[in-house]
Amino acid sequence: MDEVVRLEHIYKEIEGRVILKDVNFSVYKGEIFSIIGGSGSGKTSITKLIVGLWKPTKGKVLVFRKNVPELSGLELDELRKNIGYVFQEGALFDSYRVWENVVFYYLEHGKHNKEELRKMALENLKLVNVDESVLDLYPSELFGGMRKRVAIARAIATRPQLIIYDEPTSGLDPITSRVIDKLILELRNKTGTTSLVVTHDMISAFTISDRVMVIKNGEIIAIGKPDEVIDYPHPYIQEFVGAIKSCLKHAKV
Repeated sequence: MDEVVRLEHIYKEIEGRVILKDVNFSVYKGEIFSIIGGSGSGKTSITKLIVGLWKPTKGKVLVFRKNVPELSGLELDELRKNIGYVFQEGALFDSYRVWENVVFYYLEHGKHNKEELRKMALENLKLVNVDESVLDLYPSELFGGMRKRVAIARAIATRPQLIIYDEPTSGLDPITSRVIDKLILELRNKTGTTSLVVTHDMISAFTISDRVMVIKNGEIIAIGKPDEVIDYPHPYIQEFVGAIKSCLKHAKV
């Protein structure tokens, strides 16, 4: 299987505090890989290393077989073109209309005219099941689930090989959360994009993921298929997922 991401013996310290300790894992092409854990467990720290916002204290961060900490600024920019990022709160630009948000990268870097960009925006919105009625709206005019869809459309606009979802169902009601789960699955199936999902949403993680990684205090507790991890004989995991086991049996996307 082709590796898209690989972390090797990663340690990260900040002001003498260990954030990540001997973290090792791979994410393979086309899979949905979810990282779960409590607040402060190290989930977001891992994504910062992958996109090159942080450098590890020790270890290798390989993305598309390139060691991210060793890349120059220009090389890092090239790498990031192949990574889509869906921020926890969507992070849409309030002063831009929906279509401008979706094609923001091309507004800043491309030479396309307005009509080409609007067409491009609509093509990406259709991939997340949104029609042209929202093109000229502002983010403030959208409800939470729709804002999340627009954020995902922006993330896929450059046709990245890897999409990182940071708490994609955060702040959404249970029904809308399952809609977003279904969307993540559909996008993977339509585009073949590799997905790395950071989430607190246990139902989401255990229903859409090919593999799940559980992290606590910067250390990996378990990695495996959802059915393997949910029954893993570790007290933290059983405490973490025990309360939702019955829900998971009936949860479908």
